[in-house]
Amino acid sequence: MQTYYLTDAGRVREHNEDSVIIVQNDSGEYLMAVADGMGGHQAGEIASSMTIDYLSKAFLKMEKIGSKANAVNWLRESVEIINNNIFSYTDKVTESKGMGTTLVVAILTKEYLLFGNIGDSSGFVMKENILYKVTKDHTLVNLLVSTGELTEEEAKLHPKKNVLMRALGANNPIEIDIFDVDVNVDAILLCSDGLTNMLSGEQIQKVLELETLTIEEKVIRLIKKSNNRGGTDNISIAYLVKESGE
Repeated sequence: MQTYYLTDAGRVREHNEDSVIIVQNDSGEYLMAVADGMGGHQAGEIASSMTIDYLSKAFLKMEKIGSKANAVNWLRESVEIINNNIFSYTDKVTESKGMGTTLVVAILTKEYLLFGNIGDSSGFVMKENILYKVTKDHTLVNLLVSTGELTEEEAKLHPKKNVLMRALGANNPIEIDIFDVDVNVDAILLCSDGLTNMLSGEQIQKVLELETLTIEEKVIRLIKKSNNRGGTDNISIAYLVKESGE
Protein backbone atom coordinates (compact mmCIF):
# COMPACT_ATOMS: atom_id res chain seq x y z
CA MET A 1 0.00 0.00 0.00
CA GLN A 2 0.99 3.58 -0.59
CA THR A 3 -0.66 6.30 1.49
CA TYR A 4 -0.49 10.06 1.72
CA TYR A 5 -2.59 12.72 3.38
CA LEU A 6 -2.46 16.49 3.41
CA THR A 7 -4.53 19.44 4.58
CA ASP A 8 -4.40 23.04 3.38
CA ALA A 9 -6.13 26.18 4.66
CA GLY A 10 -7.07 27.30 1.15
CA ARG A 11 -6.90 30.88 -0.07
CA VAL A 12 -9.78 32.51 1.84
CA ARG A 13 -10.01 31.09 5.36
CA GLU A 14 -7.69 32.54 8.02
CA HIS A 15 -7.14 29.19 9.70
CA ASN A 16 -7.61 25.51 9.02
CA GLU A 17 -10.50 23.73 10.78
CA ASP A 18 -9.94 20.38 8.98
CA SER A 19 -8.21 17.32 10.45
CA VAL A 20 -7.03 14.24 8.54
CA ILE A 21 -5.26 10.95 9.32
CA ILE A 22 -4.23 7.58 7.89
CA VAL A 23 -3.04 4.95 10.37
CA GLN A 24 -2.16 1.25 10.15
CA ASN A 25 -2.52 -1.14 13.09
CA ASP A 26 -0.33 -4.12 13.98
CA SER A 27 -2.40 -6.43 11.75
CA GLY A 28 -1.86 -4.26 8.67
CA GLU A 29 -5.40 -2.87 8.68
CA TYR A 30 -5.95 0.76 7.69
CA LEU A 31 -8.08 3.54 9.10
CA MET A 32 -8.48 6.69 7.00
CA ALA A 33 -10.47 9.71 8.17
CA VAL A 34 -11.19 13.34 7.27
CA ALA A 35 -13.12 15.74 9.54
CA ASP A 36 -14.20 19.23 8.48
CA GLY A 37 -14.78 21.39 11.55
CA MET A 38 -17.27 24.22 11.84
CA GLY A 39 -17.98 26.89 14.41
CA GLY A 40 -15.27 29.50 13.91
CA HIS A 41 -12.94 31.04 16.53
CA GLN A 42 -10.81 27.86 16.45
CA ALA A 43 -13.78 25.82 17.76
CA GLY A 44 -14.22 23.91 14.50
CA GLU A 45 -10.57 22.93 14.66
CA ILE A 46 -11.13 21.56 18.17
CA ALA A 47 -14.13 19.48 17.09
CA SER A 48 -12.36 17.98 14.08
CA SER A 49 -9.14 17.26 15.98
CA MET A 50 -11.10 15.64 18.86
CA THR A 51 -12.76 13.39 16.29
CA ILE A 52 -9.61 12.35 14.44
CA ASP A 53 -7.56 11.94 17.64
CA TYR A 54 -10.15 9.65 19.21
CA LEU A 55 -10.55 7.48 16.10
CA SER A 56 -6.83 7.05 15.44
CA LYS A 57 -5.92 6.29 19.08
CA ALA A 58 -8.83 3.88 19.54
CA PHE A 59 -8.02 2.10 16.28
CA LEU A 60 -4.33 1.71 17.12
CA LYS A 61 -5.16 0.28 20.56
CA MET A 62 -6.68 -2.74 18.81
CA GLU A 63 -4.28 -5.29 17.38
CA LYS A 64 -7.06 -6.35 15.00
CA ILE A 65 -10.49 -4.82 14.46
CA GLY A 66 -12.09 -8.21 13.82
CA SER A 67 -15.08 -9.09 11.68
CA LYS A 68 -17.03 -6.69 9.47
CA ALA A 69 -19.82 -6.66 12.06
CA ASN A 70 -17.29 -5.77 14.78
CA ALA A 71 -15.97 -2.90 12.65
CA VAL A 72 -19.48 -1.55 12.02
CA ASN A 73 -20.25 -1.65 15.75
CA TRP A 74 -16.93 0.01 16.57
CA LEU A 75 -17.65 2.86 14.15
CA ARG A 76 -21.13 3.43 15.55
CA GLU A 77 -19.95 3.32 19.16
CA SER A 78 -16.99 5.60 18.38
CA VAL A 79 -19.09 8.36 16.83
CA GLU A 80 -21.48 8.24 19.80
CA ILE A 81 -18.54 8.70 22.18
CA ILE A 82 -17.03 11.49 20.06
CA ASN A 83 -20.40 13.24 19.82
CA ASN A 84 -20.84 13.09 23.59
CA ASN A 85 -17.29 14.41 24.07
CA ILE A 86 -18.01 17.39 21.80
CA PHE A 87 -21.26 18.23 23.62
CA SER A 88 -19.46 17.90 26.99
CA TYR A 89 -16.75 20.29 25.78
CA THR A 90 -19.26 22.91 24.61
CA ASP A 91 -21.08 22.68 27.94
CA LYS A 92 -17.83 23.53 29.76
CA VAL A 93 -16.46 26.10 27.28
CA THR A 94 -19.36 28.41 26.50
CA GLU A 95 -17.58 30.30 23.70
CA SER A 96 -17.35 27.02 21.76
CA LYS A 97 -21.15 26.67 21.52
CA GLY A 98 -22.16 25.64 18.01
CA MET A 99 -18.92 23.88 17.16
CA GLY A 100 -19.14 20.62 15.26
CA THR A 101 -17.57 18.60 12.47
CA THR A 102 -18.29 16.38 9.53
CA LEU A 103 -16.62 12.98 9.27
CA VAL A 104 -15.78 10.58 6.49
CA VAL A 105 -13.93 7.39 7.41
CA ALA A 106 -12.76 4.20 5.71
CA ILE A 107 -11.57 0.92 7.23
CA LEU A 108 -9.63 -1.41 4.95
CA THR A 109 -8.72 -5.00 5.89
CA LYS A 110 -7.84 -8.04 3.79
CA GLU A 111 -11.47 -9.18 4.02
CA TYR A 112 -13.55 -6.01 3.65
CA LEU A 113 -13.75 -2.28 2.99
CA LEU A 114 -16.16 -0.08 4.93
CA PHE A 115 -16.94 3.62 4.52
CA GLY A 116 -18.80 5.79 6.99
CA ASN A 117 -19.89 9.41 6.80
CA ILE A 118 -21.65 12.19 8.67
CA GLY A 119 -22.10 15.49 6.80
CA ASP A 120 -20.67 16.47 3.43
CA SER A 121 -17.08 15.21 3.44
CA SER A 122 -16.79 12.58 0.71
CA GLY A 123 -15.46 9.07 0.18
CA PHE A 124 -14.49 7.68 -3.24
CA VAL A 125 -12.92 4.56 -4.72
CA MET A 126 -10.89 4.23 -7.91
CA LYS A 127 -11.42 1.07 -9.94
CA GLU A 128 -9.92 0.57 -13.41
CA ASN A 129 -9.20 4.32 -13.62
CA ILE A 130 -12.80 5.30 -12.90
CA LEU A 131 -13.66 7.33 -9.79
CA TYR A 132 -16.84 6.31 -7.95
CA LYS A 133 -18.39 8.27 -5.10
CA VAL A 134 -19.42 5.97 -2.25
CA THR A 135 -20.84 8.32 0.38
CA LYS A 136 -23.98 10.47 0.26
CA ASP A 137 -23.91 14.04 1.55
CA HIS A 138 -26.14 14.95 4.48
CA THR A 139 -27.07 18.37 3.10
CA LEU A 140 -30.33 20.23 2.62
CA VAL A 141 -29.95 20.31 -1.17
CA ASN A 142 -29.16 16.59 -1.34
CA LEU A 143 -32.37 15.95 0.59
CA LEU A 144 -34.27 18.16 -1.88
CA VAL A 145 -32.70 16.29 -4.82
CA SER A 146 -33.70 12.93 -3.33
CA THR A 147 -37.32 14.10 -2.99
CA GLY A 148 -37.37 15.49 -6.54
CA GLU A 149 -37.67 19.15 -5.49
CA LEU A 150 -34.31 20.04 -7.06
CA THR A 151 -32.33 18.71 -10.01
CA GLU A 152 -28.63 17.85 -9.69
CA GLU A 153 -27.76 20.98 -11.71
CA GLU A 154 -29.98 23.22 -9.56
CA ALA A 155 -28.38 21.80 -6.43
CA LYS A 156 -24.88 22.84 -7.56
CA LEU A 157 -25.95 26.50 -7.72
CA HIS A 158 -28.33 26.57 -4.75
CA PRO A 159 -27.52 29.31 -2.19
CA LYS A 160 -27.97 26.85 0.68
CA LYS A 161 -25.93 24.03 -0.83
CA ASN A 162 -23.63 23.89 2.21
CA VAL A 163 -26.38 23.68 4.85
CA LEU A 164 -25.78 20.43 6.76
CA MET A 165 -28.57 18.17 7.97
CA ARG A 166 -26.21 16.08 10.11
CA ALA A 167 -22.91 16.72 11.91
CA LEU A 168 -21.05 15.63 15.03
CA GLY A 169 -21.77 18.18 17.75
CA ALA A 170 -25.01 19.27 16.06
CA ASN A 171 -27.24 16.21 16.37
CA ASN A 172 -27.86 14.12 19.47
CA PRO A 173 -28.26 11.21 19.08
CA ILE A 174 -25.99 10.94 16.05
CA GLU A 175 -26.09 8.37 13.27
CA ILE A 176 -23.32 7.44 10.86
CA ASP A 177 -24.17 6.05 7.42
CA ILE A 178 -22.07 2.96 6.70
CA PHE A 179 -21.30 1.54 3.25
CA ASP A 180 -20.03 -1.97 2.58
CA VAL A 181 -17.79 -1.73 -0.51
CA ASP A 182 -16.12 -4.39 -2.65
CA VAL A 183 -12.59 -4.73 -1.30
CA ASN A 184 -11.18 -5.18 -4.82
CA VAL A 185 -10.56 -1.51 -5.60
CA ASP A 186 -7.38 0.19 -6.81
CA ALA A 187 -7.46 3.23 -4.53
CA ILE A 188 -9.43 5.05 -1.82
CA LEU A 189 -9.85 8.83 -1.62
CA LEU A 190 -11.39 10.75 1.27
CA CYS A 191 -11.75 14.53 1.20
CA SER A 192 -13.45 17.56 2.72
CA ASP A 193 -15.83 19.64 0.63
CA GLY A 194 -13.05 22.15 0.05
CA LEU A 195 -12.00 19.79 -2.75
CA THR A 196 -15.38 18.71 -4.14
CA ASN A 197 -16.76 22.27 -4.19
CA MET A 198 -13.86 23.36 -6.40
CA LEU A 199 -13.35 20.29 -8.61
CA SER A 200 -15.81 17.92 -10.25
CA GLY A 201 -15.48 14.15 -9.99
CA GLU A 202 -14.19 14.06 -13.57
CA GLN A 203 -11.50 16.65 -12.77
CA ILE A 204 -10.38 14.72 -9.69
CA GLN A 205 -10.27 11.49 -11.71
CA LYS A 206 -8.07 13.05 -14.39
CA VAL A 207 -5.42 13.89 -11.80
CA LEU A 208 -5.58 10.48 -10.09
CA GLU A 209 -5.12 8.57 -13.36
CA LEU A 210 -1.89 10.41 -14.27
CA GLU A 211 0.70 7.61 -14.21
CA THR A 212 3.64 10.02 -14.32
CA LEU A 213 2.83 11.44 -10.87
CA THR A 214 3.60 9.90 -7.48
CA ILE A 215 0.82 9.53 -4.92
CA GLU A 216 2.13 12.62 -3.09
CA GLU A 217 2.24 14.67 -6.30
CA LYS A 218 -1.36 13.75 -7.12
CA VAL A 219 -2.64 14.94 -3.74
CA ILE A 220 -0.60 18.16 -3.97
CA ARG A 221 -1.85 18.82 -7.50
CA LEU A 222 -5.48 18.38 -6.42
CA ILE A 223 -5.00 20.93 -3.65
CA LYS A 224 -3.24 23.36 -6.00
CA LYS A 225 -6.04 23.03 -8.55
CA SER A 226 -8.62 23.72 -5.84
CA ASN A 227 -6.72 26.82 -4.74
CA ASN A 228 -6.35 27.99 -8.33
CA ARG A 229 -10.13 27.83 -8.69
CA GLY A 230 -10.62 30.01 -5.62
CA GLY A 231 -9.67 27.90 -2.61
CA THR A 232 -12.75 29.16 -0.75
CA ASP A 233 -12.51 26.53 2.00
CA ASN A 234 -9.99 24.35 3.79
CA ILE A 235 -8.95 21.36 1.64
CA SER A 236 -8.08 17.95 3.09
CA ILE A 237 -7.30 14.71 1.30
CA ALA A 238 -6.46 11.17 2.47
CA TYR A 239 -5.37 8.88 -0.36
CA LEU A 240 -4.49 5.17 -0.36
CA VAL A 241 -3.32 3.23 -3.40
CA LYS A 242 -2.98 -0.54 -3.58
CA GLU A 243 0.18 -1.78 -5.21
CA SER A 244 0.03 -4.57 -7.78
CA GLY A 245 -0.69 -7.94 -6.16
CA GLU A 246 -2.27 -6.49 -3.02
